[in-house]
Amino acid sequence: MKKLSLALSVIFLLFGSLVHAGDDHSHDHAVIAIEDAYLRSGGSGKTGASFMTIVNHGDTDDRLIDVSTEVAKKAELHTHIEDANGMMMMRPVEDGFEIPAGGEHHLMRGGDHVMLMGLTVPLEQGDLVTFVLTFEKAGEVTVVVPVDQNRKPGVAHSH
Repeated sequence: MKKLSLALSVIFLLFGSLVHAGDDHSHDHAVIAIEDAYLRSGGSGKTGASFMTIVNHGDTDDRLIDVSTEVAKKAELHTHIEDANGMMMMRPVEDGFEIPAGGEHHLMRGGDHVMLMGLTVPLEQGDLVTFVLTFEKAGEVTVVVPVDQNRKPGVAHSH
């Protein structure tokens, strides 16, 4: 994993964390950008969560409908909701996250996020993890996400 991580680090540094999907000249597909993505593993080492900003530069609404990665048995789109007793609970979001035309959607701690369950490898600070995000219109977008256990909630990372 370390050699792969090093190779991916070089690629990541060359291309940054900005990933685009779609065609600027097509009205059939939105142009999607993924910004400021990072991943944290849970204290048990069996779960993790990823956060990012999804930007839609297109003129058509799109929707993130699925996510996959090879480092977990299961990856789901999740959100936090308040139950009748005022307790915050994580729940899967079956219909995905809307990304409005010309707008963005933030996946962040305490809100919408990508949940990883059944991690198949230990995630260490600085490791890079590949995700495939599936959008209704833009299709599949591959993004390489760094593990950042030290990131504070709501703090963007500059490149």
